[in-house]
Amino acid sequence: MKNEKKAFEFSPSLSVPFRDKKEIERALQIKREDIEKHDNPDFKIRVVPDSDTEFIWVTDLFKRIKHSAETGEKLVMILPNPAPSYRHVARLINACNIDCRNVFGFAMDEYADEDGNIAPEEWKFGFTHAMMKYFYYEIDEKLRPPKNQIVGFTNKNINDYSKMIEDAGGADICYSGPGWTGHLAFIEPDAPEFRAPLEEWKQMGARICTLSPYTLAQNSLHGSFGKSGNLAAVPPKAATIGPRDVIHSKNRFDMHAITVHGTTTAWQRSISRLVLHGPVTPLVPESILQTLRTDVFVSETIAQNIEPDWNKGY
Repeated sequence: MKNEKKAFEFSPSLSVPFRDKKEIERALQIKREDIEKHDNPDFKIRVVPDSDTEFIWVTDLFKRIKHSAETGEKLVMILPNPAPSYRHVARLINACNIDCRNVFGFAMDEYADEDGNIAPEEWKFGFTHAMMKYFYYEIDEKLRPPKNQIVGFTNKNINDYSKMIEDAGGADICYSGPGWTGHLAFIEPDAPEFRAPLEEWKQMGARICTLSPYTLAQNSLHGSFGKSGNLAAVPPKAATIGPRDVIHSKNRFDMHAITVHGTTTAWQRSISRLVLHGPVTPLVPESILQTLRTDVFVSETIAQNIEPDWNKGY
């Protein structure tokens, strides 16, 4: 009998948070035409042109702020950063003379040093700094909400951050998008601070956590850090909202549209499929959205079928 060579098999690196090869392979085989399908009718996935993604988000933000001004209703938002797109929202607010007195914004996360000290608003690479620079201070002064209604993490408020959101009336909207590890905000799958069974994990609020090495790599490509892969530029820890804050939000808006600076190369293409169609597990934190009322927007580039491209090389 002819001897057949055994196929080369291996297990994912122990540094990879979610290592179920069968589930990974199943998710990665989901085709563009099937990515919008989901068993939960309240988990609404839509594939949209890449060029529309920023405008869809800006439109949603502005719509909610305008509604708040017209009705006098409080609007409480959990906001991701850094997002220069906020200046477009501010431009619309100013052009339409929208009074933002009832708007409350909570930063989703913020960097911290190795001892858990949270970056101050003045640190130019920080998320709160970006939120204030591109959103708050871009709004005409007469239209801005009181400054204490736009909140970032501090060493003083970290232990009460989730309660602060609840005391403001609870988040009306939580904006998000998956990181390379499947993190939501900086809720990392491999952070010891979030290590717990699913039901216990779902009750966890804001805290300091350890960033995944994959998040350091991902964020080292942010424009603020020079988009050049300097791993040492990204702080090792972060302050973040917890799963409880996402679950308790009245609405959720999730965007999947990150590519390598406008190319078809995208680390998000794989993790998006696990987030949207893999098992619900703390090892893929954004997967919890599958169980909740969520509006998901996936760019055409991220929705592309996953297949080898031998012409690309590195």
